[in-house]
Amino acid sequence: MTLMKQWKVVVPLVLFLVMAVFLGLGLGRDPREVPSPFIDKPAPALALPRLDDAQVMLRRDDLLGQVWMLNVWASWCAACREEHATLVALSQRKLLPIYGLNYKDTRVAGQAWLRRFGNPYTASAFDEKGSAGIDWGVYGVPETFVIDAQGRVRFKHVGALTEEVIATRIEPLLKKLRP
Repeated sequence: MTLMKQWKVVVPLVLFLVMAVFLGLGLGRDPREVPSPFIDKPAPALALPRLDDAQVMLRRDDLLGQVWMLNVWASWCAACREEHATLVALSQRKLLPIYGLNYKDTRVAGQAWLRRFGNPYTASAFDEKGSAGIDWGVYGVPETFVIDAQGRVRFKHVGALTEEVIATRIEPLLKKLRP
């Protein structure tokens, strides 16, 4: 076999093997675990009017000193409805304060949603244009973050929050973050 014929066989074989390795690695990952550049870094700024009162601001800096959760949600989001009962149950357990970020929604629709399904949030910020969501690296709703007392993002979950995620990821993290 000539050298040219060998290359015509070897190069495609090597390319196929490289692609198969990357495909195998990708298929082995949980699609809801989107790496976040914010993990263990300071949480992005948050200074938005509250959903329930446009005259009152919700600021990240006011939340320093406590471990808290930020849940990004919208009234138009089907997956948000799927996770909502889980959030209500979590808020009743009082493991940590849950703050909402009402993302690309209308104030009226967001308020109606909370009246209809229950309000698990200590407070919800209103992000009508989605600019804060962009700052937080939000891909879509729902997304959930856990922020430590120093204001660092310690956990991010993309998609509907489940009891399993709370039990296996969030509760163990909370034990580490609290003395």
